[in-house]
Amino acid sequence: MSKEKSAQPAAPASIVKPVKRDGVTTVGLVIFGQSFPALTFGGIALFLPLIREDLQMTFSQAGMLSVASTLTYALGQIPAGYLSDRFGPKRLFFIGLLGSTLLSLNFGLIHVFSHAMINQVAAGVFRALMFAPGLALISSWFPPERRATAMGLYSVGSFSGNIFLSLVGPLLVNHFGWRFPFIVFSVAGMGAAFVYLAFAKEKPRRGPRERVGMLDAFQLFKYKIMWICGAIQFIRLGVVIGFNFWLPSLLVADRGLTIQAAGLVTAMGAAFTAPSNALGGYVSDRLKNPPLVIGGALAVLACTSTLLAFVHSIPLLLVVVAINSIFLQFYFGPLFYVPVEVLGQRIAGMSTGFSNLFANIGSLTFAYSLGVVKDKAGTFTWGFVGIGAACVVGVMLTIVLARMRNRALAAQSAPDM
Repeated sequence: MSKEKSAQPAAPASIVKPVKRDGVTTVGLVIFGQSFPALTFGGIALFLPLIREDLQMTFSQAGMLSVASTLTYALGQIPAGYLSDRFGPKRLFFIGLLGSTLLSLNFGLIHVFSHAMINQVAAGVFRALMFAPGLALISSWFPPERRATAMGLYSVGSFSGNIFLSLVGPLLVNHFGWRFPFIVFSVAGMGAAFVYLAFAKEKPRRGPRERVGMLDAFQLFKYKIMWICGAIQFIRLGVVIGFNFWLPSLLVADRGLTIQAAGLVTAMGAAFTAPSNALGGYVSDRLKNPPLVIGGALAVLACTSTLLAFVHSIPLLLVVVAINSIFLQFYFGPLFYVPVEVLGQRIAGMSTGFSNLFANIGSLTFAYSLGVVKDKAGTFTWGFVGIGAACVVGVMLTIVLARMRNRALAAQSAPDM
């Protein structure tokens, strides 16, 4: 990884202030824009009992609805990262935000399961154009020693959107039905896309953009550390989606709660998760030890995911959901930062896309599997026990990651012979 030059001429104050203001504005707009696709995906999970009844879906078909979006989203990660590194992240994020909100509007008008599947296949493509470019755009405005914190900030938007949805969505559903939230939130999202286009900026470069090619993307597959990060990402997002997508159904179908009560529990969980993203990145930056944060979070999740399957007392269940939510994305920033730390900022978009490709393969695997388990066993118990076991595997992989990272950083700091 190339080192930043330590001796740089000081920029005039008249230049520094606008640049700093542009960074704050851009980071805020990216986080705000990221909240709108979360409203769609979160809405499908929260209102799934009503959507299933309206579209006459089984639990397995509901899992396929998640798979449809996640599959195209996963396949688009590396191409989106490549386009971001090659042409800049700002315009890609705008296209992704506008396209995903338009499809959210369309989802609210659908009456047939097959049409919902087509909608979610297309939605995954546009969501893919947001993740790697958005993460690269935010992290570019932060110094290298604070980029795990920056990456943690990125997902604050999606969880803030989930909080808003969980609190407001059930009220709208009571008065207007499940379709109305998709329509009204998508209209607001289209407005947010054009505000972002008008005011967000890419960080000024001191020289021409470093040229990258598709060969750089294929080169990522030769790094063992990328495969280890990919395996942990597979578990990370699988756990996140398994928890977020099926928690409302678990609360309604297995614990007897109403949709309104499930919405409040989901909002509580999202409220705990949102700040923990940035907090986990901050802790990682302070300790300068991302694997420690990653492994610690996965160890906690192994316990809480298993407890979710067996706890029936509602007060105790709320405690378990709260703890699980805190650590659900606590290691998001550190895990995405490790490849950038080792391989450099030049291919940050592609390395992020590589990681998120594996993450989303995990998410579609877990989301679909929990639906099948529910259909076969009649309960979510074994599905959440399986999530706990996956987290134990993640802890073991983190030990391997720590050793590989230490060797890579030692090799970078070694003097040239």
